[in-house]
Amino acid sequence: MTEVGKMVLAPVTITEEQRRQYQEEGYFILEGVISAEVLEGLRAECDRLVRQKDEELARRGVESEGITHRGSRYFISSHGHDSETLERFLFSDLMASICLATLGPDAYLFNEQFVVKRDRAGMRFAWHQDSGYIGHPHRPYLSCWCALDDVSEENGTVYILPYSRAGTREWTPHRKEEGTNDLVGYFGDDPGIPVVGPAGTIAVFSSVTFHRSGANTSPHLRRIYLAQYSAEPILNKEGTALWHWADPFLKGGRRVDPFVSR
Repeated sequence: MTEVGKMVLAPVTITEEQRRQYQEEGYFILEGVISAEVLEGLRAECDRLVRQKDEELARRGVESEGITHRGSRYFISSHGHDSETLERFLFSDLMASICLATLGPDAYLFNEQFVVKRDRAGMRFAWHQDSGYIGHPHRPYLSCWCALDDVSEENGTVYILPYSRAGTREWTPHRKEEGTNDLVGYFGDDPGIPVVGPAGTIAVFSSVTFHRSGANTSPHLRRIYLAQYSAEPILNKEGTALWHWADPFLKGGRRVDPFVSR
């Protein structure tokens, strides 16, 4: 088991049915697998970074930055190496067991970000594949959508479109939506399957699985920590440099300890 400070993250058992669902439909759900103690630490980091982002945007005199909109919706990434709490979660036994069941014996930490929707003000997020934000063909990677709060249709949970209903499991070019800066890749009328569950639930899906999220109309924050891993380093379109991170996590099915290798 991995300790995050005094918080313990045990591995989780992924069933054969869940493995098959990931391969055939692009997702599965793990309900309530993150402990209350770990959630408390992740929420504290999230709240700190949102305050910093608000101060930064106010100082610059802007209301939005990319797909972040001050006072409504936040996407805050690339802080995973700045916090021991975040780093130990990202390289925990829990996340290793998910990576092994989905990506196979080799895995790299590719990206992480907090996604926050303010109470009664959090905007919806349009239909997309996470791969759509890379914008060129690549081997699909893994997204772990970790709910730091109870999630419901009222507070803007994620809706997943299984491969069989999307009609594809391939990367699809996306178009930018005016006003939100969201990239959109699905234009059908299927509403998708809502992920409803307690804090600590993880929606595990492929980067080519279409998903969206609703507006937060509830009186409470909706905080998500998104951890993303790849089976190989993801490069830029030219193949000359890393797209983002490629921190070794699993090699041949065994853990690579980032705290030893650095």
